[in-house]
Formats: sequence, C-alpha cells, structure tokens
Amino acid sequence: MSTKIVNISGSSKINEQFVVTSDSHEIKIGANRSNSNLSAPSPIAYLLAGYAGCINAIGTLVATELNLNLKSLQVDIKGEINVDKFLGKVTTERAGFNSIEVFIKPDIDATADELKNWLNLVEQRCPVGDNLIYTTPVHVNLVSAFESETV
Repeated sequence: MSTKIVNISGSSKINEQFVVTSDSHEIKIGANRSNSNLSAPSPIAYLLAGYAGCINAIGTLVATELNLNLKSLQVDIKGEINVDKFLGKVTTERAGFNSIEVFIKPDIDATADELKNWLNLVEQRCPVGDNLIYTTPVHVNLVSAFESETV
C-alpha cells in the first residue's frame, strides 16, 4: 500500500483574504465584502473545481494507459445546495450539496465500449469523487491560539 499525506494550511485576519498554502501554491478562497480586490471563489466552488480537476487528471491518465487518443476533455459540474444552514437559519436541511451532477465531454478516439470502460475506470480511480460519494472519517480538533508547539 502506498500512502501519501496531503497537508494544507490556511489562515486569515479580519478584513483580509483567506489564503491556503498547498505545496508551494497559494489558493485564495471566498468573498471579502469590505474589499472586492480580495474576492475569490467560494469553498464550495473550489470543492467542485477540485472534482473537475481530478476527473481531468484521472481521465488523461486512464486514456494513456488504455492507448486511447484523448484530444481534449471538458468537465462541467452543477451542484445544488441549500444555503440556509451555513447562513445560520433554522432548518433541517443539510449544509452540504443536495446533489452534484457531472457532465464529461471527451474528444477521444474510442469505440462505445472503450469509452464506457474509460469512464468506469475514471469514476473508480478519482479520489475526490470517492470522498464525495463515500463517507470519509473526519476528525476536527480545536487548538487554542495561545498554544504553541515546542521545538
């Protein structure tokens, strides 16, 4: 079994942009009502963007492995979400997406059977899709701002 640990770190101060660092990349997240220059996609848009990016990466990898000529790949995703819960309104609705619909348009030289096999493998191997479809244990830990690590 090959295991990889993925770490990200994000922070912000009041009236500043929330910025996540992943590897050597900075990802800006969310709107800033007091400064439009600090506006970026919402966390839920990034979730769907991550899913689309994963489908693209796995789709390209699988096409190469199957010796299929994938010329281009378009992935459109539509998520339906009720925003009441995260806005603090009393509701029995969940905070997450009610449904996610994915539209994959490959420009690929493949028969119908090859295309069906390709899509099946993409769905099986996409880690972001796997995390959306199946329950993943999540452990949230609260750390006081006054605690520090000792070196």
